Amino acid sequence: MINKKLRKAVLSASALTALSAGAAAAQEACSNYTVQDGDTLATIAIAAYGTSNYQPIFNANRNAITNPGSLESGLVLALPCEDGRLPNGQSAQELIAAEEQRAASVQRSSVYEPPIKLVTGNGWAPFADETLNGGGFIARLGTTALNRGGNARDYSVSFVDDWNSHLETLLPLGAFDISMAWVMPDCTNRSFEWSVETETRCTQFDSSVSVYDTVFGVYTLPESPYASATSYEEFKGAAICRMTGWGLFDLEAGGLGADDYTRLDPVTARECVDAVLTGSADMATFEVQLMADTMGEMGLTQKDLIENPFVSTTQTLRFIAHRSNPFGKQYLAMLNKGLNEMRESGEWYAIVSDTLREHNNKLIAASN
Repeated sequence: MINKKLRKAVLSASALTALSAGAAAAQEACSNYTVQDGDTLATIAIAAYGTSNYQPIFNANRNAITNPGSLESGLVLALPCEDGRLPNGQSAQELIAAEEQRAASVQRSSVYEPPIKLVTGNGWAPFADETLNGGGFIARLGTTALNRGGNARDYSVSFVDDWNSHLETLLPLGAFDISMAWVMPDCTNRSFEWSVETETRCTQFDSSVSVYDTVFGVYTLPESPYASATSYEEFKGAAICRMTGWGLFDLEAGGLGADDYTRLDPVTARECVDAVLTGSADMATFEVQLMADTMGEMGLTQKDLIENPFVSTTQTLRFIAHRSNPFGKQYLAMLNKGLNEMRESGEWYAIVSDTLREHNNKLIAASN
């Protein structure tokens, strides 16, 4: 799980203000785009939205993009509209309303079953935060899934902001059934030495299908020799900054053991960016959403800090249950059925984009 003190933003407030003002780049949004040689998701996002944050494009084209660091020429991408809807598609609000009406018509069983106890935490907007509609899009996806895919299950949602307690006490002791949501390593990959954290995630918890795939980028100074590295193994000997509480599963799987690099682990993303700018770290690596927002807040541009276009990875967020819970696998199966139906109907994307729109509007209001 990522650090609870780090808030995520999808587009910087300044970029969103420009889009809302009718900037020329907005005319390229809300359209389909054919990838050209040399394009990256970041360059496409800058041209269309005025920000290097390409997570919304990745969300809208997840079935077509297998590797965010490698786009094939000729690939057609849907560039989301300013309100999050897809070109020539229903608005998120229209699609969500239609799916809720359809679900309401499904006959519910009269047999009583206890509510499924869900837990998440604050300080993780737009993923999970009580100030957002439904508690953020991770919470909305979880609660909606329990009433899709043939499910009709009651639930309760609690916010416990001490994220580590979810794994250490709340799930093992049965205080809650499901925690929303955590990065899970590839537990089928034993080609590298597992850390204690990886061992714990893989042996003590069961997880759902993917709830959300978030892209992690690697950021360096433009003149850095690491700016054009094509594998994590080329980072051996480097000083790498990733905030405390963030998992290192991708670095492990990429061939970097704990002794292969020096880790800096401050509390905030801003501290990681400062470390790169001052030379204390060779690179910073975390979510592209958070990096775009942090750079916007600091007044930085692509001339100050660049993303390595070759080594971006995806981290998969999942719902998890402790293996001691006798109903854990059953509840995860229900969530899987609901999530799969929501992806097919488009409701998954509608909920994500609707929450991002709400969150971005709050960012704009706060900046004015």
